Amino acid sequence: MKLIVTFSRKTGKKPIIAQVVRDTGVLINVERAQIDSSEGEALIDIPDGSCNVVKQRLSELGASVRVLEDVISLDESRCVDCGACISICPQEVFSFDEDWKLVVNGDRCVLCGRCIEICPQRALSQKGEA
Repeated sequence: MKLIVTFSRKTGKKPIIAQVVRDTGVLINVERAQIDSSEGEALIDIPDGSCNVVKQRLSELGASVRVLEDVISLDESRCVDCGACISICPQEVFSFDEDWKLVVNGDRCVLCGRCIEICPQRALSQKGEA
C-alpha cells in the first residue's frame, strides 16, 4: 500500500520514518521524497496489513498521511498504444502484452508524472486519493 506522508520540519529534524520502523517493526520502502528546510513529503510503500499501525504512529509523530489507491489511470479510448510512457517511466509501470496493448502496473508507480506529461494522446492521468 502506498502512503503520502507530509510533515513540517519547523519542530526539528527528527527522523520520523526511521522512528516508525523502530516502533512498529514494519519495514518501509521510501519510493520518492522531497524535503527542504521547512517541510517534507515522502511516498512510502508498506505491507497492506500494516497500514493502520503505520498511519497511527506517523500521525502521533505529527505527520499528515494520505492513502493512495489506483495511482495511474489509463483512458483506453484515447490510448493508441504508442509506448511513449514505457520509454519515459523509471519504474517500469508500463509494458505491452502479447497483443501489443499497453498494460499498466500501478503498484510500481512513484507519482513522478513523467508519463502524464509525455503522453501525446493525454490518455494518462493521476487518479484520486482515498
